[in-house]
Amino acid sequence: MVRVEFLGPIQKEALELDIINLSELATILQKDEELKEWLENCAVAVNDTLMNSLECELKNGDKISLLPPVCGG
Repeated sequence: MVRVEFLGPIQKEALELDIINLSELATILQKDEELKEWLENCAVAVNDTLMNSLECELKNGDKISLLPPVCGG
């Protein structure tokens, strides 16, 4: 079981999912119409490390964070 957290302005409660990689997570999240727009622009971190591949293997207890783009100065 992994925990998926939505940070910043994404107004979603955290999810607990039994998945094996980020590709499986992407398939699940793309079914949510409210998240589709965010998914195109979000960075993804596993245990606070940014990921570049959807094939990242997940382990029980991992924390996945969806990080929307931010503006700053």
